Amino acid sequence: MSRPSDQALARAVELDREDSLAPFRDRFFLPAGKSGTAKRYFCGNSLGLQPRSVADLLRQELDDWARLAVDAHFHGATPWFSYHEVFRESMAAIVGALPGEVVVMNSLTANLHLMMTSFFRPDGPQRKILVEESAFPSDTYAVKSHLRLHGLDPVKDLIVARPRDGESCLRTADLEQLLEERGSEIALVMLPGVQYYTGELFDIGRITSAARKQGCTVGFDLAHAAGNVPLRLHDWGVDFAVWCTYKYLNAGPGAVAGCFVHQRHERRSDLPRLAGWWGNDPESRFRMHLIPDFQPADGADGWQLSNPPVLALAPLRASLGLFQEAGGMEALRSKSIRLTRFFEEQIELLDCPGLEVLTPADPDRRGAQLSIRIGQESEKVFRFLLDKDFVVDYRRPDVIRAAPVPLYNSFQDVLELCRCLGEGMGVVR
Repeated sequence: MSRPSDQALARAVELDREDSLAPFRDRFFLPAGKSGTAKRYFCGNSLGLQPRSVADLLRQELDDWARLAVDAHFHGATPWFSYHEVFRESMAAIVGALPGEVVVMNSLTANLHLMMTSFFRPDGPQRKILVEESAFPSDTYAVKSHLRLHGLDPVKDLIVARPRDGESCLRTADLEQLLEERGSEIALVMLPGVQYYTGELFDIGRITSAARKQGCTVGFDLAHAAGNVPLRLHDWGVDFAVWCTYKYLNAGPGAVAGCFVHQRHERRSDLPRLAGWWGNDPESRFRMHLIPDFQPADGADGWQLSNPPVLALAPLRASLGLFQEAGGMEALRSKSIRLTRFFEEQIELLDCPGLEVLTPADPDRRGAQLSIRIGQESEKVFRFLLDKDFVVDYRRPDVIRAAPVPLYNSFQDVLELCRCLGEGMGVVR
């Protein structure tokens, strides 16, 4: 096997020099390695790094709590009563929505349950749910639980889309064909924006169009897509979507999640929902003793349950501010494509027997992630990388996931990871 050349190093240095987003690296805390220098962090697909401005925003809310107590709901620097509204414009820009179509609330899986309560409406033969093979476990558990709640059988009423034999990723054309052939059975299409294991970016627009032609409701889990790739949820006509904010959106462990509900559902009275007081029309929110019946707020806000957890939301303000300052998703996507292309080129130069990139080679079909099948001794290779201060993710039995994030990863990071990967594979063989 070969190692990346000095020419590759010179190229990485030049690419970093030309990178307009390079200064944003210093706006995050990077964990320290054994020698005291920063680790090479490639795990933003699991947990994004902390923006340095988080502490100041948290301190502001703590100060308002200390100084104003309950009065901070209306008189704080950012009033708590309307705190969730701060994210309407910035989060809508992240997922390609109208401001009223998004709300930041709860956790991803809690939001998924709320959305499925409203939008999974099995009727006659159109009662099944379509998911992909190897869906993220919480999605699978949620989907199966809703089938059971409707008296359906997860074995019979769950349709699983699988890649072709010998392939790792689903083809959009195959999904379209499946929907054409079996759409009359499917009440809900529930797929990821980016598949967590392979890093495949789904063609949300084409899938949504094919599903809606068959009368299917369409929902997406955007946990690995929000803040990773540009999205156009409103234009694509997706019915609903949910996502977390602790991965590419850098809002911290267990951070408050996001939810999208398309504008066409805004005033539908036939959609059941699990209601809570913060989903009530804000004009009557504090008149609950006078108006006992739920009066939903317009848009996605109407699916809220409880008042926003302000201390948990402050870090998201810090991160979304950096997204805006960096020029939005198009600017980040441009660098992301260059990073993963460089990454793949350097992996190919290693010429390691048994090494295989599962993620599609076409940049339009992947996000900021490469999933690398190592083959034999994969866990030893993973441990070798950790010992050398590289933070990557291992998925048994033999896959290492690495996500070069455009806000804080460099081309030299990518090159050093490839060098260490080649060294590690040489050590264990």
